[in-house]
Amino acid sequence: MSPVSHARARRRDRRVYLGGHPVLFGLLAATRGRPVRRIGATLLVHGTEAYRQALTRLPLDRMAAGTTGGAARAALPGDGGVLFDQEGSGHRSDRRELAAGLGAAGVEDLRALWQPVLVRRLAPLAGGGEVDLVELARELSGTVVCALLGSGADPYEVARAAAEAAAASVRSHLPGPRRPRAEAAAARAAGRLGGLLAPGPDSPAAGACAGEAGADGRATDRRGPARHGCGPDPAAQAGMRGHGPDRADGALAAMVAVAAVNTTVAALPRAVAWCADAGLWDQAGDGALRPALAAELLRVTAASPLLPRVAAADGTVGGCPVRAGDRLLLVARHAADAHRRDPDARRPAQPALSRLVFGAGAHACPGARLASVQLIDVLAALAPYRPVVTRARVDRGAALPGWRTLRVRAAS
Repeated sequence: MSPVSHARARRRDRRVYLGGHPVLFGLLAATRGRPVRRIGATLLVHGTEAYRQALTRLPLDRMAAGTTGGAARAALPGDGGVLFDQEGSGHRSDRRELAAGLGAAGVEDLRALWQPVLVRRLAPLAGGGEVDLVELARELSGTVVCALLGSGADPYEVARAAAEAAAASVRSHLPGPRRPRAEAAAARAAGRLGGLLAPGPDSPAAGACAGEAGADGRATDRRGPARHGCGPDPAAQAGMRGHGPDRADGALAAMVAVAAVNTTVAALPRAVAWCADAGLWDQAGDGALRPALAAELLRVTAASPLLPRVAAADGTVGGCPVRAGDRLLLVARHAADAHRRDPDARRPAQPALSRLVFGAGAHACPGARLASVQLIDVLAALAPYRPVVTRARVDRGAALPGWRTLRVRAAS
């Protein structure tokens, strides 16, 4: 590990920002010299304390257009809330429903489901082959989502549908005039995801039975084990069924799928690429250092680098007056010092800083533990191979900055 190797890692990782949203991230980079900068009715919030203050002390309108909650509510209509747009008792109730699946015991149960996927997907490395970590992340995230929601759908298809729903929603909420076609496309994508997750024998969710691995590393037969006689249901064996949102609440279930899939598919390949480019495999191979390394990689990659919010009342953020209705762009990657401080498990950032990439306060991401443990397991599985990146292609249409393809092979 050296400054030169970290510079190489930063150059590669910067491509996911410049490839997908070059103007926006150019603006954010140009204005990060101040903790808070106002441009008209929009505040760009970069500073650590200002970011934390905006999330924990300023009343926010979580259903406003252009915010995460507003976009989720528009894309995923239903009777209940979608977590991001909720406050008070409704928000606490839905978080409690997720807690069983995302707490310490729940995550350990989920590990029993994703570890076989890791073994199967990474097997080609032992023979000198290549592995696409984006495809791995899709199947891992889909497996987790199906277990949390008690769904028998094909995990890979759920992941693809969740990615399409998120990307379509982002396109339909871009600044400027209304885009009826984009809005219709977002509705169709959300409907497809809802159809996959919907319970019932006539649902497109046909099941998930681990079969023989095909040429691309996916199981060729994923039909539901309980329905088709393929053996015991792995999600049921792990005790996960019924640990997520009530399946009758389709909007919340779809929101869980969208959030889990898109953050995982954005974060895991970027973290591994950084580890490879910066020569961090010694730290990844050390069981004592690995958890700190995972936290550091999640900090510098900041899967959700920008949180759009709207103020619900007058207040102050970082010493800057805020008026009700002002838009806030909360730059998580700058608040977590990802743009200046390289990842190092031997000298990690304080948890209070590194966890800011998951938000802060009552609305912090409930999947932080899951993301950390999953990345720890991925690093542990890859470390013996010390893989190098052979091909990286930016996903220009994804909801979050990430790779469309990130292929690795074992170091020779």
